[in-house]
Amino acid sequence: MNAVFRTMTIQGFCLSMALLPGLLQKVNAQEIYAGRYKAVFTSTPRKVPTSKTPDGPLAGNGDIGLTLGGDPDKLRFYLGKNDFWRAYPVYPGGGIALPGWLEMNIPALAGADYYAEQIQDKAQIAARFTKDSLSVSVKTWVSATTNTVVVELGTNRPCSVDFALKAAEGNTSVNAEGVEAGTHWVTRSFENTPLLAWPSHVAIAVKVLGTTPGNGGSITLKPGTQTTLVVTMYSNHDSKDWKQKAITGAKTTTPAKLNQLRKEHYAWWAKYWSRSSVQIGDPFLEKYYYASQYLFGATSRAGKFAPGIWGPFITRDSAAWGGDYHLNYNYQAPYWAAYSSNHIDETDNFDKPLLDYMQSGKQHAKELLGIRGIYYPVGIGPMGLVTTRWPLTADEMEKRYASRENTIDGGYKFLGQKINAVFSVGNMLMRFYSTYDAAYARKVYPYMHECANFWEDYLKFENGRYVIYMDHYNEVMPNLKNKGQWRQLLGDFNSTLSVGLVKMLFKGMIDVSGFLNVDTERRPKWEHIVKHMSQFTVREVDGKPSLKGVESSPSPIHSGVEGLARVSIHGLVLPGGVCGPVTDPAFNQVLLGDVSRWKDKMKAPGEWANTLGNGVETCFPAAVRVGYDADEVMKQLTDRIKRQSLPNLWITAEGGGIETLSAVPLTINEMMMQSYEGVIRIFPNWNRTKNASFNQLRAYGAFLVSSDLQEGKIGVVKLWSEAGRPCRIENPWPGRPVQLLRNGKKAERLSGSTFTFATSPGERLQLIDSL
Repeated sequence: MNAVFRTMTIQGFCLSMALLPGLLQKVNAQEIYAGRYKAVFTSTPRKVPTSKTPDGPLAGNGDIGLTLGGDPDKLRFYLGKNDFWRAYPVYPGGGIALPGWLEMNIPALAGADYYAEQIQDKAQIAARFTKDSLSVSVKTWVSATTNTVVVELGTNRPCSVDFALKAAEGNTSVNAEGVEAGTHWVTRSFENTPLLAWPSHVAIAVKVLGTTPGNGGSITLKPGTQTTLVVTMYSNHDSKDWKQKAITGAKTTTPAKLNQLRKEHYAWWAKYWSRSSVQIGDPFLEKYYYASQYLFGATSRAGKFAPGIWGPFITRDSAAWGGDYHLNYNYQAPYWAAYSSNHIDETDNFDKPLLDYMQSGKQHAKELLGIRGIYYPVGIGPMGLVTTRWPLTADEMEKRYASRENTIDGGYKFLGQKINAVFSVGNMLMRFYSTYDAAYARKVYPYMHECANFWEDYLKFENGRYVIYMDHYNEVMPNLKNKGQWRQLLGDFNSTLSVGLVKMLFKGMIDVSGFLNVDTERRPKWEHIVKHMSQFTVREVDGKPSLKGVESSPSPIHSGVEGLARVSIHGLVLPGGVCGPVTDPAFNQVLLGDVSRWKDKMKAPGEWANTLGNGVETCFPAAVRVGYDADEVMKQLTDRIKRQSLPNLWITAEGGGIETLSAVPLTINEMMMQSYEGVIRIFPNWNRTKNASFNQLRAYGAFLVSSDLQEGKIGVVKLWSEAGRPCRIENPWPGRPVQLLRNGKKAERLSGSTFTFATSPGERLQLIDSL
C-alpha cells in the first residue's frame, strides 16, 4: 500500500485542479480509503425521531438528508431539507422544520433481525431484515446531483408492503396531499402567520417502479424482481413551481433515467473522495476520519442553503435551538476541516446568510450601540432571518427565563457578546488564505469591512493599548438557574476570545485589502491596532504560568485562572490563529503547559479537555497546533469517541451537532501538515516512528501538499501551486540541503531551517532530501 501511494504521489502528480479526480482514481482512492470503513447497525435506532442528533443510518446530498428509523416491520425514511424553515424570529417556535417521511409497513417482518450498513464511499444505506426464511433487502441513497431519494427493495419470498408518504403537521403549517397519474404527493407550508419573515413550501412525491401499486399504496415484492420507490422533494427556494416540479420529477423517472442518476451519484462521490486522503496506521481513528468527511459531504453543498446545527438530518419539528445558525462557534465549526481537506466547494454556502443579515446588523450597531459596522445576535437563519428574539410577552419571558424583561437589547439575544459577527471572519480568512481566490475575497470583503468599522468604533485606546469592555467570554443572560438575576455578571474586560478574534480580524483586513488593493489609507490604523492590541493575560498557578480567560470579570469563575480552554482557544488558536509555535514560541509554551494539565482534571476516560458538552472539534486540533504529544492526543481522542458517539459514527456533544464533524479530520490534518502561521510544516506534530502519509491537503498560500513518512524518514514533498504565491516552508529535513524540482526538472537548491521560493500558477513542485 505505501509503495503504491508513493508512486501515486510522485509520478501521478496533478497538473491542474480539473485533473485531480481522474489522477487519484488510477489507484481507486475511494476504495483504498473511505471504502474500507462503514457503519454497521444490528438493532433498531432508538434516537429516531429526536430533537438532536439521530442514531440511525444516514445519507444525504448536502441539501436533502435521509435518516432511516423504525423497526423492520415499520420502517420510516425521514426526509430533512436544509432550506425548509419556519421563518419565525422568536425562539422557540421558528427554525428548521421537518418536511415529512416515507413510511413502509411490512407486517411479515414483525420481530425480524435488524442489519444495516452505512456505506460511505458510495453514500448509500444497505439493509437486510430477516425473519425465519423471509429476507427483505432495502438499499437507499440520496442522489448527489438531483432532489431525488431512491429506495430499492428485494426479497427471497413474496412479501406485502404498504407504503405511505407523510408530511409533518402542526406548528401552524398547512398541509395537502393527492395523487396524480399514479404518483402520490404531499405538501407542507408555512405562510400567512404573523411575524413570518417569508413563506416556506415543500412538496414530496413518490412513484413506484417495477410493479403497480394497489389501492392505498400496497405493493407485493417478488423474488428475482427489484421494486423501486423514487421520491422527489422540492421547496419554493428550489423553484417557483416547487409542487409541480416534485410531482413531475417523480412521475417522469424511468429505469433508464434512474440508472443515469446512479452513475452521476457514484461519480460525484468518487470525485469528493479524490480531493484528499490520509493514512495514519490507526484503523479506529481513520474510520472516524472518513465517516466525518462523509457526513459533512452529505450535509453541505455549494448552491444550497447552509446547514444549521443538525444539518439536514431533521427527524421532528422543534429541533434543539431551532437548528439555526448559532454564531458563537456552532455555525462556523463544521467547516473548519473542509479547508485543509480540500473540500472548498462544500464551504461555498457559508457566507450567504451572513451577507444577507448585514443590513439588520448595521441597524443593530447604530440603534443599540450608536456606532458603525455590523452587530449580530447569537442566532440567525437564512435570507436575513433572525432566530433568537426574546419571547414577545412578559409572561412567556418569565416562564422561560425567570424575568419579565423581554426588551433586553431591543428584544434580541446578543447575550452580552459583541463577537458574533467577527467570529465568522475566521472561516472567511481560512478560505481566503487557502485559495487566494480574488472573486471570493471581493465577495466577503464588504462583510469584513463592516466588522472593521464596528471594532474601530468599539475599541478603546487606553495607556498605549487597545482594550475591550463589555464583550463577554461566555453568554450572559437571565435564565431559570440564575432566577432571572444576570446583570451582576456583566463587565468582562479584555476577554481572550474578544482580543484574539479582533486581532485576527485586523490582521486579515491588512492582508485582504492589500490583495485587493483597496483601503490603502486605512491600513496604518489597522496596523496600529494589531501592534497595540492588549496582550493575553497570563498569571501563575502553583509557580507555573497559565492563561487567564479574562483580564478582569465580575464572574467568580472567570476571576480565577482557568488555563487554556475551549472559549479562549477560539480567540487564540482556532479559528483565531494568532498564536502558535511559529508566531510566539514563548507564549506557546504557556499554552502547551495548560494543555498538559488537562489530564489533571479528568475523573474518567473521555473527559480530557472537558469536551463532552462542547468543544471536541476545538480542543483536540488546538492541542496539536500548540505541539502537545501526538500519541497522547490520539489516545484521548479515541477515548472521547468511545465515550460519546453513535452507531452512524457521528461523534456527539450535548450542546451541538454537525460541529463535531470537523474534530477528527482537523486533528489528523494538523498532525500531517500545518500552515496557519504562514509557514508550511510537514508532519509538524507526529510520532516519527510511525508510518503515515497524506495526499493533497490544502495549505495556506493555495498549495496542495502531499508527502509520506516511512521508517522515520519523510519522503518527497509534493506541492501544486494553485495561485502562484510565494511558498514558505519549514525544511522537512533539518540541517540538510534540499533539491527543488519544478515541473519535474531540477531547479534551486535550498538550505536553512525555513526557506521561501517563488512559484507560478499551476506549477508542480517537489522537495527532495538531497543527501
